Amino acid sequence: MKKLLLSISLSMGIFAFSQDTKTDAPVADTVKAWSIQGQNTLMLNQAAFSNWVGGGANNVGWLAGVNYNLTYEKGKDLWENVIILGYGQNNTKGVGTRKTQDVINLSTNYGREFAKNWYISMGASIQTQFAAGYEDGNNPEAAKISNFMAPGYVNVGAGVTYRPNDNLTVTLRPANARWTFVLDDDLQYAGTYGLKNDGDSSLFQFGFLGTAIYKLKIMDNITLTNTGSVFSNYLDHPERLVLAYSGILNMKINKFISTNITLDLLYDHNQIRKTQLKQTLGVGFAYNLQNGKKRSENKDNQSWLKK
Repeated sequence: MKKLLLSISLSMGIFAFSQDTKTDAPVADTVKAWSIQGQNTLMLNQAAFSNWVGGGANNVGWLAGVNYNLTYEKGKDLWENVIILGYGQNNTKGVGTRKTQDVINLSTNYGREFAKNWYISMGASIQTQFAAGYEDGNNPEAAKISNFMAPGYVNVGAGVTYRPNDNLTVTLRPANARWTFVLDDDLQYAGTYGLKNDGDSSLFQFGFLGTAIYKLKIMDNITLTNTGSVFSNYLDHPERLVLAYSGILNMKINKFISTNITLDLLYDHNQIRKTQLKQTLGVGFAYNLQNGKKRSENKDNQSWLKK
């Protein structure tokens, strides 16, 4: 019995010593340099009519999209990457299927801090669409006006980035190369998206590019993300600014259901000499992903997205 008690005492002593040793060990740094915030959405809409004297056509539509922000932040280094993809269609009885959303927007920007909240930066971006577009919505019998990489815009430049917190980022690039690609043979004629000659597949421009992203929390579960940009071509008609604005109003109902209202405005002299407008409204499934915590002073990284 004594031997048994002695064995138990020794075991307990060793266990307690091991616990003390663990307590004294240095605490590891658990703050990650990488952080990922993302939103996956699937919006649905439908309308049905039967003997409805007010009129109307049966229709069903869907819109799917992803919006991801992958950020590396450590010491003086800041590397932000944005992935925005979206596609949607609507099918109306008697009209057929029409495209309601089509966007590919990828960008990356690396900065090295030289003063508080200011970074010497350089980056690149690409903007285009998934499928062909026609004058009559998505009707392939109508004249084609766009396609994948027709147009496609590629920007590469260097400048400075101002980022006082996670909700505001302003990038100014006084040296920015911009290529417009038109890789669809049916659209390669002079004047289309600024092409100089028939058969050209690209247009080179060099100038100033300014971009800004501002995220605003209006109230609990209601947020507004504003994105704007301006480009001026030094080489030809610098007064013809390319202006773009995108607003996304997200009204979250619960963890998985939300309502999104989007507004896009664009003026590009090389596309059409009018202001372009696109607006969408959808209610459906939305799943937010967030992983990692930034080392920035604002530790509550993108709180507008986490609520």
